[in-house]
Amino acid sequence: MLELPIIAIALPFIAGLAVICIPKRLRPAHEILSIVTSCAVLVLTWLCFTRAPFHWVYRGSPVLRIDHLSGFVSLFIAFFSVLITIYSAGFMKGKERLNEYYAYILWTLGGAIGAAFSNNLILLLIFWGFLGATLYILISLGGPDSAYAAKKTFIIIGGSDAAMLLGIAIIWYMTGSFTMDAIHLPVNAGLLAPVAFLCLAIGAFAKAGAMPFHTWIPDSSEAAPLPVMAYLPASLDKLLGIYLLARLTLEMFVITQNSLMSTVLLAVGSVTIIAAVMMALVQHNFKRLLAYHAVSQVGYMVLGLGTANPIGIAGGLFHMVNHAIYKACLFLSSGSVEHRTHTAELDELGGLARLMPLTFVACLIASLSISGVPPFNGFFSKWMVYQAVVELGRSGSKAWVLWLVVAMFGSALTLASFMKVIYSAFLSPRTTNDPATNRGAGERRTTIKEVSPLMWLPQLVLASLCLAFGIFAWQIPLKWFVVPSMNNTAAVSTIGIWDAPLAAALMIVGLGLGLAIFLGTRSRATQRRSEIFIGGGTLDDCSGVKGASFYNTVKDVPMLGALYKLAEKKVFDIYEDGNRAVSICTKFLQWLHNGILSTYMVWSIIGMAAMFIILFFK
Repeated sequence: MLELPIIAIALPFIAGLAVICIPKRLRPAHEILSIVTSCAVLVLTWLCFTRAPFHWVYRGSPVLRIDHLSGFVSLFIAFFSVLITIYSAGFMKGKERLNEYYAYILWTLGGAIGAAFSNNLILLLIFWGFLGATLYILISLGGPDSAYAAKKTFIIIGGSDAAMLLGIAIIWYMTGSFTMDAIHLPVNAGLLAPVAFLCLAIGAFAKAGAMPFHTWIPDSSEAAPLPVMAYLPASLDKLLGIYLLARLTLEMFVITQNSLMSTVLLAVGSVTIIAAVMMALVQHNFKRLLAYHAVSQVGYMVLGLGTANPIGIAGGLFHMVNHAIYKACLFLSSGSVEHRTHTAELDELGGLARLMPLTFVACLIASLSISGVPPFNGFFSKWMVYQAVVELGRSGSKAWVLWLVVAMFGSALTLASFMKVIYSAFLSPRTTNDPATNRGAGERRTTIKEVSPLMWLPQLVLASLCLAFGIFAWQIPLKWFVVPSMNNTAAVSTIGIWDAPLAAALMIVGLGLGLAIFLGTRSRATQRRSEIFIGGGTLDDCSGVKGASFYNTVKDVPMLGALYKLAEKKVFDIYEDGNRAVSICTKFLQWLHNGILSTYMVWSIIGMAAMFIILFFK
């Protein structure tokens, strides 16, 4: 039993080496070995989860720890790996460098399992850095246009790793230990403890994509292969980033409600929710829109953990799992659309609901889930976060109304954004200028059809989980995964009443009645055809209403318009801000070292004067 975590970590690395060594002419072997290995790791992580808690000890030190939190996070990491490798077998068919792609996917799986199991901060940092390297390589597989996004990702993630190293050094200085479950630092004790917490939190924020360390995700969404986005920023990186933040807030540091660090987390979560969803609202590219929503949803997780009360922590962890489910489903759905239409621009899509019904159903369910519509899983976890914020008000917080308004308003904007997505891609009228309708000479609309089972099966599995984890939230995810991960710090109780099975049954009855009424009034006698009416005017019958430009008028609001212009110039991009700062410093140094003797003489005199002043006052 004690060797299970070692096998679960080592197996993907060994299989990855085997995949990269398989000759290219034996191409099916790459997919088969990758899928089999992912399934084997899923079984191993399940065995680890069922046997938790236990440690794997090396030379008297508990190097690896499998408790309920690391166990269920590693289980979902392996689960998503299985789905992504199956989907990749259909999506990546015919692509170049497939052996490298599957090898890096497997190595990422091994590194992620190792990071989740690590109980030693140095070992955690090693796996964390390795995952940054595989992320860089996987993004770069997107082609020559992916170099900028890959470099940007590597620098942001690498910079956050340097901050983590500083935080680990401070912890060693304060405690003399690298063992994670032996560290319990009051975060309000002195200056070093909060600095160490923030340094480690920066690593979690960058991995999960919280602001301001989020800017690599939208750029990567357009450059990286689609399965990579569903695998890393949508699922694994969110799981690991929030997992580390949970370790920090639940175990390594003592954070109380309404404390300074709690307020910092609440502020970061709120800004991430509202700023990212406002950016998503005006996007015209399917994948870039999903990327900004991947950032926005992290805010709810950080907000839940920042409340530092049981219902909020449980809600944040539950939303972490829910987000990985529905966001992976959404990215896979967008990949299926792009695979068939060869475009991800919402302006160029339309009318795909009948041609790709399974993809449409999966995307619709995931869209309702991320928008917080009951009875899907996204509603339940957001509902828990809302209650946690209300509990803050009961405990004396004066800003709880602000956090609550931001969270609920962000959810409303998310729903508005995905109304635009569903309409633009699947329900909007088709025109002859639509590349999805007429993609070439002699090529007919009928060439667009549903993707292969290898691609639609993972989508439907994830969509089914969106429904199951919403209706049976208390019976399955909260009971078996989330609440036990909190180390039984306190009972998780809600302040409201929500009977998910009953609500789901009533909704199904309502939808059934609506469908019956619709079908009963489809006769020609009850139908009429009217002109398209918009805002006091009519449109030509031949001109359809496209949804990609929905909400563009938000840019006309004076203050928001100015912020959008600054965002387009990448003023809020931490990577570009760093480049500008380096450029200014470089020009300043060039000005100092201009080769003119009199300039060097002036600086020498200034330096000597400063030394004399210091010595004099000393």
